[in-house]
Amino acid sequence: MVTIKYDNQGDAISRDVPADSIALIDEGGNGSERRYTYADILRLSGAVARGLLKRGLQHGDRVAILSANRAEFLLTFLGTMQAGLVSVPVNYKLPAETVAYVVGDCDAKLVIGDDARLPLAPDDVPKLSLDRDFESLLDEGPFTPVAMKPEEPAMFLYTSGSTGRPKGVVLSHHSHLWAISQRVRRPAPIGQRALVAAPLYHMNGLAMCQTTFSHGDTVVLLPQFTTRGYIEAAAKHRAAFLTSVPTMIAMMLRERELLSRTDLSAVEAVRMGSAPVTQSLIDQVHAVFPKALVSNGYGTTEAGPVVFGPHPEGLPQPVLSTGYPHPEVQLRLVRDGKEVQDEGELQMKCGALMTHYHKLPAKTAEVMTPDGFYRTSDVFRRDENGFFYFVGRVDDMFVCGGENIYPGEVEKMLERHPGIHQAAVIPVPDELKGHKPIAFVVKAAGAELDEQAVKTYALANAPAYQHPRRVLFVDEMPLAGTNKIDKRVLAKQIPTGEV
Repeated sequence: MVTIKYDNQGDAISRDVPADSIALIDEGGNGSERRYTYADILRLSGAVARGLLKRGLQHGDRVAILSANRAEFLLTFLGTMQAGLVSVPVNYKLPAETVAYVVGDCDAKLVIGDDARLPLAPDDVPKLSLDRDFESLLDEGPFTPVAMKPEEPAMFLYTSGSTGRPKGVVLSHHSHLWAISQRVRRPAPIGQRALVAAPLYHMNGLAMCQTTFSHGDTVVLLPQFTTRGYIEAAAKHRAAFLTSVPTMIAMMLRERELLSRTDLSAVEAVRMGSAPVTQSLIDQVHAVFPKALVSNGYGTTEAGPVVFGPHPEGLPQPVLSTGYPHPEVQLRLVRDGKEVQDEGELQMKCGALMTHYHKLPAKTAEVMTPDGFYRTSDVFRRDENGFFYFVGRVDDMFVCGGENIYPGEVEKMLERHPGIHQAAVIPVPDELKGHKPIAFVVKAAGAELDEQAVKTYALANAPAYQHPRRVLFVDEMPLAGTNKIDKRVLAKQIPTGEV
């Protein structure tokens, strides 16, 4: 059992390191670099808190943040919570009307953002520019973070809204303080650098920053992900820890010439999460980072990033497994309404569970069981040693000729082909089969590959019903706002006769 040291999530900043230790390196998009010590982070986040309260904001008011990754984003995120307010990071890659919906749905009293994205917010809510007004927001002076009850909301994180409108996930102060407390630091000298390029409106990057600050280490923050920028920042800052979604790493690995002349020897750990990984991708990561521990993480916005851990008997974790259930997390697999041991929908209960969906009691009831488990809608299988493996989303599964197909399983199979760098599988309607799979493929560098070769490989390495009926080659996969593959964009590229 790990003790939770704070009662305000915005205050979870290490005091166990020297005040002049570097907490944050902001790699601005214009070639500038700004460094912040732990003393700076505490002073400036407190100044944000004082400034917000000075503006008349009241306990529990929501403050939306609409910005690319930058130091001021994190200072605002922390300061908002320190002031007893609720931080609402907003996905700026959503259409303006959806951004307006999020701002209105959370009842934001203020929107703080950069000049490039602030116009997306509706004009009927006060706005503050990080580029022009941030200095005037700061109210320097001593500040003691507001004492918060464990159940009080700290932040809303809105789901990406791939189907319907985004849902506001209400996360309490206890939820992520619990998650932070469970993420035990790797044994290494203090000051390890973690490279974060995932957007801070998403759990992956945000939780990594929070954990790093709580450990007394250093966040290297990129404004956004680009392959060259990511590689160059990892080398320049001797990053020890890379956190990413698999698509980011897959895109980075295509920069063969740059990788060949870049020193990435400082990288000790690569954690991929938020999407499935394949054996091919893990093999490539090991080739580029031979001494790094490569892990396949899993988490959800509704239940946090702490789900799996090492095996209690010390058994080595299979490379494609997400791990063994964390000792402080309860997991079960459910199929056809019954708990099973082999494969089913993952349900979980832990200290990081959301409070509810904002203003959506019926939706909340749909995903929470009467005994307090969260229905993830993710299908997992469990092996004989108790290790879990991600299979696919319940909603992604489609039926082809009476057989259930999970796109992720087909993608893993295709990416074992040495000539395939990435694959994305999409179902299209079929009068005879119900649906049939179509594959989009990015070829490996220098690979000679045609449609029939992919089909032949699939038929030889998987059940016949899984083989893609069409194979479409693309230069690169389009990315959604969370840096996952945007299958909605791919679906628009399917020839008209196929749908």
